Amino acid sequence: MSKKKKFLIILLIILVVIQFFRPTRNEGIADGPNSMIVPENVKTILQTSCYVCHSNHTEYPWYTNVQPVGWWMTNHVNEAKREINFSEFNTYKLKRKIKKMKEIREQLEEDEMPLSSYTLIHGNAKLSSEQRDILLKWADSTKSYLTDTLVH
Repeated sequence: MSKKKKFLIILLIILVVIQFFRPTRNEGIADGPNSMIVPENVKTILQTSCYVCHSNHTEYPWYTNVQPVGWWMTNHVNEAKREINFSEFNTYKLKRKIKKMKEIREQLEEDEMPLSSYTLIHGNAKLSSEQRDILLKWADSTKSYLTDTLVH
């Protein structure tokens, strides 16, 4: 048996075996008691473009059932939730909330969110200029409100 054939067989065996090691899925409730309360128009945009990674509930596409893609997706979602989790936003301290609103603005201004790798497959998550403006105004007003709360 050639080295190439042995390698391919071993690779196939590894790919089959890793299918039995599935990560825990992020399938909690997106809007719970600790969720950020936002206007309905903002909530619709966030649910479409942000909640998949930045909430306690992820809608998993079929391809995440294949490992190592599922592992990568789980890692990606966990990292995103560490950055900001809209489902847990009300558990944050006031200064962290203000910082997160500032970061949301920066991400939107720099067109970094949602990630282009995500919108490539999920075109409906791509933000229009109108949606981006709505989120920018919301982030500014929320940050101002939170800052006023901190001062008073």
